[in-house]
Amino acid sequence: MTTKAYDKDNPFAKILRGELPSHKLYEDDDTLAIMDIMPRGDGHCLVLPKRPARNLLDVDTDSLTAVMRTVQKVARATMKAFDAEGVTVQQFNEPAGGQVVFHLHVHILPRFEGVALRPHTGEMADQNVLAEQAGKIRAALDDAS
Repeated sequence: MTTKAYDKDNPFAKILRGELPSHKLYEDDDTLAIMDIMPRGDGHCLVLPKRPARNLLDVDTDSLTAVMRTVQKVARATMKAFDAEGVTVQQFNEPAGGQVVFHLHVHILPRFEGVALRPHTGEMADQNVLAEQAGKIRAALDDAS
């Protein structure tokens, strides 16, 4: 278990409460999938649980199960939407493990042979580009339903 407290004012908690905007891809009772605003590749998106959890070390198993179910669904849709050759799924825990936002989230990145991920620069992507990519993923999710 993580000994550090959950910060209810982290950016993902604010998105879940509707206090910050996001490009929503998918939502159910337990999870939310959104576009990453600082993508390392086209179609880079995130899945997060709706219940508070700092990371993998303190999430309850029901939330984790729901997150992974959504990760699989969204990963399939991103591969279809971008005609990707593969997918990278990443999840980071605590600062030493690379975690920057302290609400559990899983990264989904469509991948292509010979195309490296862009570096994490901290710069936000063009919102129109993110909106277009989100539309592609939502259409692929609708096709799979």
